[in-house]
This record gives sequence, C-alpha cells and structure tokens, in this order.
Amino acid sequence: MPFSQSAWPCRCEWGPNAAAALAPADVTIVVDVFSFTTCVDVATSRGAVIIPYAWNDATAVEFAKSHGADLAGKRRQAMYSLAPESYLEVAAGFRCVLPSPNGAQVTLAAARTSPALLAGSLRNAKAAADAAARLGQTFNLIPAGERWADGSLRPALEDWLGAGAILRWLPGRRSPEAESAVELFEHHRERLIEVLDQCASGRELNERGHIRDKFIAGQLNVSSSVARFDGVAFVADTSPLPA
Repeated sequence: MPFSQSAWPCRCEWGPNAAAALAPADVTIVVDVFSFTTCVDVATSRGAVIIPYAWNDATAVEFAKSHGADLAGKRRQAMYSLAPESYLEVAAGFRCVLPSPNGAQVTLAAARTSPALLAGSLRNAKAAADAAARLGQTFNLIPAGERWADGSLRPALEDWLGAGAILRWLPGRRSPEAESAVELFEHHRERLIEVLDQCASGRELNERGHIRDKFIAGQLNVSSSVARFDGVAFVADTSPLPA
C-alpha cells in the first residue's frame, strides 16, 4: 500500500484514518497539542485517569456515571474541560471522561489495532519516545489535527511540531513524512511558545480568551510521565525501564 510507510520503522500520518492507512506498528502515539494529549499529560502525571470519548455525544453523561468519573464540559462552564490548566490541581485517583473532536477520536480509532497506544505532547516528547522504544521497534505517530467548519481535517502546525519532537528521540530510520516533522521541530525548537502563539490554532485560542494554553502546551520535556491507553482510559505508565 502506498500510504503504509512500511519501509521505515518511524512513520507519521494525519488524523483518524492514519491508524488504518499506516502499516501495523508495535507502538502508536497520538499527538493533540491543543489540547487533548496535553490535558492527558497534565492529568495523568498527577495520578489522574483520563477516559477519551466521542465529541458531542449525548451518551457521555451515562458513560461517565458508569465509570465513576466526572464528565468534562465546555471551557468556563465546567470545572474540567479541554483547558490543560483545569487539571493542574487534580488529585491522584481522579477520573474524568474527556470528549474531544480530534485527539479522543484518533485514540478510539487507533485503539482497535494498536498493541500499545501512548499519548504524546511537547511536554513529554522525550519520555514518550523512550517509553515507545522500550515497548517496540516500529512506531506510528498520528498528529490529530483540527477540524474545518464542514468537519474535514485541518492539518495543524502544533501537532506536526509535537510529532516531530517525539520522532526526534525515537530510534530507527524515518519516512519522509516523519523526517519532515523532525526538521520542522528542530527549526522551531528554541521558540515553541512563540510559534504556538502565532500559528492558526494559537490565534484562535487567543481570540477566545484561552491565553494560558500555549504556555502549558509549549513546555518541552517538562514531564517525565507517559500515559498509556489501557483499553478504556489513559493512565500513567509505571512499567519499569530496562536496567
């Protein structure tokens, strides 16, 4: 298949369809910098559990109840949302269902075929790469992207940067797509928060008053935590590293 990138162990492709298009890999890493996987890192690094769910699905209320979890809602209307700062003070053991039109959707699509599924971001790029290398030898990076008004995929600079950051520390040869993501990351590495502020998604968040997101999302390698999907939820991966 021309889209599989099977000739290379390190691959990168956009959106929910990527999991089916790419060749099977030992590890899949979902990247949604604004803001799903950034929220996952902030929450799970504090011992919380994040359960992805479909966006605008009326069954989410009952689903959250059945899992003994809070349900994230809209920013400024709910205590927990797709604002990363809403998880800065969560306690260990906290459980939250987090609907998302991008990162959660990619997670649920990739979970059908991925032996190991991680949440990656700029915050935990090296930690995610190190964990992936411990788990396998082939890697599918899936930047989630955003959505246009008609629902179609909008490739998003912030997710390409996040994917490139993780690929930077992964071992093995890279596909052209993966290599281009790394080159983009290296080009902007010293001014990530500035780039996040000025890219389309950052401008959109600023216009909506979500000023703090870029400062949390753009902190490179501040987290040593890695969240792994257990079939229901993202939880901090506590597997021991090899000696």
